[in-house]
Order: sequence, then C-alpha cells, then structure tokens
Amino acid sequence: MHSTASSAPQQIRRPGPLFNWLAVITLIYLILVAVGAVSHGFKGFSGGAEGAAQIFAFANNPFVALLLGILATALVQSSSTVTSVIVGLVAGGLPMAMAMAIPMVMGANLGTTITNTIVSLGHIRDRGEFRRAFAAATVHDFFNLLAVFIFLPLELMFGLLQKSAEGIASLLLGSADMSMKGMDFMKPLISPSLDLIDGAVAFLPGKGGAIATILIGILLILFCVTALGKVLQQVMVGRAKELLHKALGRGPLTGIASGTLVTVMVQSSSTTTSLMIPLAGGGVFSTRQLYPFTLGANIGTTITALLAATAISGAGAQLALTIALVHVLFNLFAVVLIYGVPFLRELPIKAAEALARVGSENKLLALGYVAGLFFALPALMMVAVK
Repeated sequence: MHSTASSAPQQIRRPGPLFNWLAVITLIYLILVAVGAVSHGFKGFSGGAEGAAQIFAFANNPFVALLLGILATALVQSSSTVTSVIVGLVAGGLPMAMAMAIPMVMGANLGTTITNTIVSLGHIRDRGEFRRAFAAATVHDFFNLLAVFIFLPLELMFGLLQKSAEGIASLLLGSADMSMKGMDFMKPLISPSLDLIDGAVAFLPGKGGAIATILIGILLILFCVTALGKVLQQVMVGRAKELLHKALGRGPLTGIASGTLVTVMVQSSSTTTSLMIPLAGGGVFSTRQLYPFTLGANIGTTITALLAATAISGAGAQLALTIALVHVLFNLFAVVLIYGVPFLRELPIKAAEALARVGSENKLLALGYVAGLFFALPALMMVAVK
C-alpha cells in the first residue's frame, strides 16, 4: 500500500505522451504566430518596399548575405530559426529580398553544421575516438561547402534555384494576385494572436511597435524551435535511435530516407546529425556509412521553412513559399549532383578524414577550425567585402 501511494506523485510529476503531443501542437502554432509577427512587423516598419529596402542595405552583396547566414546560424545554433526568420522577411515584399535571401539560406545551411562539430569535441581526450568523431562531423561541413561552391555561382549566373522554386510555387498557389481565402486556414488561426501582440506594443510611439513586433517574432521563433526540438526528442528520440541503427547498414538510399524522416520528426538537423557522432566515435559506424544519413538530415531540415511559409497569406504567400522551396531544392539538387557523381561524392569524405587526421594530432588546430570557419572567417570576410 505504501509503495502504491508513493508511486502516485511520481506519475503526476512526469508528463505523459498526451502532454508532450499537446506541447508539440502548441509550439508549432507559436512558430506560425512568430513568423507571421515578423512579416507583420516588417511590413509595418518599412511603410512600403522603398523603406523596407533599407533594412537589407547591409546585405547588398550576395557574398555578404552568405556570410551573414553562416554567422547568424552559428550564433543561434539553429538553421531552422534563421530560415524561418528569412521566410518572414521575404514575405514583406522587398524588391531585393529574394536575391539576398537565397545566399542567406545557403549560409544558414552551412552554419548549422557547427553543432555536431562541437559535439565531436567531446571525444577530444581520446585520439582515435576524436579522429572518427571529427571526420563524421566535418563531412557535413565539407558537403555543404561544396554545395555552396557549386550552386551559388549557378544561382548568380542563371537563377537556377529561384526560377525552379517560383515555378513550383506558382503551380501550388497560382498567381500571386489570386486570393487564397478559399484555402487559407492559417490566417484565421494566427490572427487573434497577432492582434494580441499588436495590442501589447500599441503604446510604443512611431515605428517602435513594428520593431517590437519583429523582435517578439524572432525571440519567439528562437524559443519555440529550441523547445520543439527538446519535446520531440522526448517523444521520438528512442524510435529515432532504433531507426538509425536499423537503417544505416541498408545502403545509401535508405540512409538518406532515414535521415530525412528522423529530422522531420525532431525538426532539427543539428539534433539528428549530433546523434551520429557518439556512434562514429565509438567505431560503430564509419564516416562513409553515416554520410548518406547526414544528407537526409539536410533535406529533412527544410520542413521548418515550409511550415513557416504556411503562416503567410496573400501576395506574400508566394514569396514565402518560393524561398522555402529554394531551401528544399538547394538540398535536393546538392544531394542528387554531389552524391550522384562518384568523384564529387568522395570529396567531402576525403577532406573530412584528412582534417580529422591532422586535428587529432593537433587539438588546437581542430578548435581553431571551428572558431575560424563559423565565426572569425565570416566576420573578417564581411568586413573585407564591405
């Protein structure tokens, strides 16, 4: 009898599956509200496209935009956060926003690889473990670097990603002049929350309310993406690990599909790829075996921007969906081209293993690589380009 009584409080304290799923639904809703707030505040602050163009004046060069994407993502440790903010800003209708947003998305895709690289540093005391873990982590870095080197010039010369994304967005939504009222179920859901935010900042003079709305949206995105990842880990992480162990030995296509599925479930490529590092460090899987799973994580992380795009209605909906689709297509095209061509496929593996060999002998070099690639180099290059 005593044991039954003492176990009851423990059951009350521990959230059950229903509580976790309610938390997931709530956090997804708040992300939609947050993205809508960024777009709403941005429109209020800009007072039109001419005024809004000043916001992006600091990124009037695609290379600066790329570096801003890397630096911002490294600082907040979440490409999902950065791409969701970009979706909200693009929906404001800036004439130059799309051209700058695409390199920013590429930069965010590269910046997100810092998390699993930092996780690999946890193996730094054991040279063999660190070499394996560091190689498995940095293969993600080198794949995304190679993708940027290939697709950024193609984008600047031919508009490959933008034109492809615009075509798909047009098929999905029709003309930007078309009303989405018949299929817009998000606006009625998020409008009451946006009204609450407007009311909370109404006391601020001038454009202070619009600025506050943007800041609230960005902070809310940062909080919700982080919290959602943690809650989804509690719900899914056991299944994700089991899926990982079963799938990685079944070939590249299964590995890519598994990486995509797990990342969609946990809403974070950083979380997904970080799960692999202890497996690599312990010698359970090689860098080559984990490579396809990493590519799947790249594809799976694009779901957040697509989800964020559904919070935008009207003409901005097509712009938001376009930049979200750019993120998807960038990763899909990169996987098809780089992994599909044997010579290109080997480059990230060889570069990662070479760096890991050197880094395991010189730990300071490994630390300098992380600080330099994700923080110092983007900052210095931004200063130089400007």
